[in-house]
Amino acid sequence: MANSLRNTIRAQASSGLVVWLPALAGWLLLYWGATNMDSPAAQLTMPMSDWSTANWLAVFIMWAVMMAAMMLPTAMPMVSVFGTLNRSRGEVGRTVAFVASYLALWTAFGAAATAVQWGLQTSGLLSPMIVSMSPVLSGALLVIAGVFQFTPLKHACLRACRAPLGFLLTDWRDGLWGAARMGIRHGLHCLGCCWALMALLFVGGVMNLLWIAALTLLVAIEKLAPKGDILAKVLGALMIAAGAARLASLPV
Repeated sequence: MANSLRNTIRAQASSGLVVWLPALAGWLLLYWGATNMDSPAAQLTMPMSDWSTANWLAVFIMWAVMMAAMMLPTAMPMVSVFGTLNRSRGEVGRTVAFVASYLALWTAFGAAATAVQWGLQTSGLLSPMIVSMSPVLSGALLVIAGVFQFTPLKHACLRACRAPLGFLLTDWRDGLWGAARMGIRHGLHCLGCCWALMALLFVGGVMNLLWIAALTLLVAIEKLAPKGDILAKVLGALMIAAGAARLASLPV
């Protein structure tokens, strides 16, 4: 019994390091960027008009870091259970492969978000601070995110994110490549669940640390809190109301 308890604690500690070290590093980088906006590196993430290659790279890195900081902590229950099983089988490396592929998927999302940011900014809808300059865009994103909270896709993906054991029973794959495939699969569930909430980063500002933290908290509540699926619907109703109010306030 004592050996089993020690192994479980070690497995959870190991899983925690795999998740929390990169997540903490991400939050520290975001904090540095938000509090040092005059630095040359931070300025590269806020291109004024024409994007250079350095701008594209800096903005992409910013999105990749932000996705890691926001999404890794919410995956902790899944990684913890998966890590415990792997340690009992003497396959600790599988946990790293799982997290790495999960991060790779969100990094790909960051690349897509970089392209969307460029398109919106080129159209004059985003400021160089990456904040929506269009009440129509802000209202539409809020309504879309709110409506999505009630869709079958949202509920299916959220249910998968909230049930680590169910996912591991139905999607288990052996070997390192199998663990990587599982990480991608779980990442797809999280992406399907959270993409609309991530789009709201354009509403409050990608450089706004409080807004990023608030969205991270909302994602965590949905995925981890008791009755999170019900809270997701409440959140959806609030977003629809906020978006509708913003659109209704526009001059005719």
